[in-house]
Amino acid sequence: MSETSPTASAAVPALPSPSAQAERLIDLGVHEIAGLSAAALRAFAESAGASPEGAGALLAVHPDRAPASALAPLLRLDGRPGFVVTDMSDVDLFAPLDGIALPDAPLYLLPGIDRGDHMAGWSPVEALPALAARGRTPLLLTEGIHWVLQLPAVLERNRCFMTIGSRLRKADGALDARTPAIWISNGTGRDGRERRNAPKVGWCWAGNRHTWLGFASATDRRGLGR
Repeated sequence: MSETSPTASAAVPALPSPSAQAERLIDLGVHEIAGLSAAALRAFAESAGASPEGAGALLAVHPDRAPASALAPLLRLDGRPGFVVTDMSDVDLFAPLDGIALPDAPLYLLPGIDRGDHMAGWSPVEALPALAARGRTPLLLTEGIHWVLQLPAVLERNRCFMTIGSRLRKADGALDARTPAIWISNGTGRDGRERRNAPKVGWCWAGNRHTWLGFASATDRRGLGR
């Protein structure tokens, strides 16, 4: 992991309309991964676009329908495909933290997404209660991947993000110390030189601080009409 200090935060581009997001997911075949028809995805997006909930929100597929291992290879930065680090073969076992409720639907919306650049240099242990105190919910790993699928520009050198809403519970019920993150590979070590500058799904220790990782969050998760 790079330890380069971040420069001043840049504005993150706005999300496209729900219908445009749906077309992007259809082009990538995400609806097929999720066992949904293109028509169902388009219908949800059309309803979202006509609803206050849809304004500026991210369209996400429930992680039970589209796990991180299936979504990560669809990521692209300058033509380089995304990947999951080799020591995270259990990536799909990372589940929402207690207290994070997902809509009981295959598709839902996340309004008010923020990359959390202002929290760069914090540890996940420090960031989680701070987000809760602000009434924000940390993104799940799959939600972060959805964001980058729609807007690859949200990943920048020295301005990437963690998705600490997803954690793995061990057999004794304690949390695994790894916390998921999405950043840009340097092509070193087991990543391989051919993966330099590729989008990377990896992890950091829950107690460690990194100056180049913010904490992505949203204001809420919403199904339509809820």
